[in-house]
Amino acid sequence: MKIVDVSAFYAPHGGGVRTYVECKIAYAERMGIDLVVIIPGEEDREDRRPGGARVISVASPKLIFDGRYRYFKSAGPIHDILNAEQPDIVEASSPWRTANIVADWKGPARKSLFMHADPMAVYAYRWFGQVAPRDTIDRTFAPYHNHLRRAAAKFDTVVCCNPDLEARLRHAGIPNVTMIPLGIEANRFSPNLRSAELRAKMLAKCHLPEDARLLLAICRLSPDKRLPMVIEAVSVASAKQPVGLVVIGVGRDRPMVLKAIGGNPHIRLIDGVRDRALLARMMASADGFIHGCESETFGIVIAEVASSGVPLILPDEGGAVTFADPSCSVSYRAGNPAALVHALDQFLDRDPTELQAAAVRRADQVFCINDHFDNLIDTYQQCTMTMQAA
Repeated sequence: MKIVDVSAFYAPHGGGVRTYVECKIAYAERMGIDLVVIIPGEEDREDRRPGGARVISVASPKLIFDGRYRYFKSAGPIHDILNAEQPDIVEASSPWRTANIVADWKGPARKSLFMHADPMAVYAYRWFGQVAPRDTIDRTFAPYHNHLRRAAAKFDTVVCCNPDLEARLRHAGIPNVTMIPLGIEANRFSPNLRSAELRAKMLAKCHLPEDARLLLAICRLSPDKRLPMVIEAVSVASAKQPVGLVVIGVGRDRPMVLKAIGGNPHIRLIDGVRDRALLARMMASADGFIHGCESETFGIVIAEVASSGVPLILPDEGGAVTFADPSCSVSYRAGNPAALVHALDQFLDRDPTELQAAAVRRADQVFCINDHFDNLIDTYQQCTMTMQAA
């Protein structure tokens, strides 16, 4: 099988999508799948990976609102590559322009729209969710759903990764929706990586002793992650008991995050940790993970932390819901600062040893990325078999 992934959200310093694509490349090379990934880049170039997969960069302009990312300006170069490659399956990873580019390609391949983004949750529901009901917001943003229905009608499958998004897509009349949960790299994250020494070092950065509670927040620094809300909740908690927060991430909202931290000595921002082994140790060494974003299409970082045996504080919407377990997590009303403060108080009032033990017991239940790709390839094989039968 030959797959071409038109990956609009891939960026050299990106987050979850970059991690996902690199895992897909590794899986394809192990399974003998011919994989080509087309990405928007600084220049036209082709990189061949050691196992045979290829990453083709198409010279593309930067996004105005986030210079780390680029966008496909025109369909021509993408169609030329698809015509040359003649894949069995072509994926579009974005519901925006990339969906139209792939939908309009006239080649014979089966087409898949992979929902790596949830624009309604990231923008519309976040902006207006506190002042209007969902059905009113949906009517206001009907042009988006109209666009998505038109594009999706030209795809054989629309893949999403959490049941909340699946239900909303079906309710909006999007055809051929398939829900396939994502997962984490096998054997990368484990409670066994917990380090008392590393935990003490992180607490020391927060000017706290070893008997304090250590929380992590790991995400891109962008408005949809709601880091100022998270920081405010931890600031309230740290005024009542010794608790520190280490925020790991990069992004355009760095000045806003630093402003939210202000002079609080118990909250520290660390630029993105590229060393995956070190990041796994940092995750496993925390006493809790706190997340502010309700628009995750899956939440790979949440899965990684859960697999590390760490208790969670999560919003009650989006991909985060998949990981909510009362034995080792606390949920709060998404986007509600007061609800997050209350949830964090509840979390900190619980016995940390019992919380940690419950999280460790649940750690091996997290979906593996190889299982995701197995299911994805099964879906694609069914698509190609349907094409051959026709």
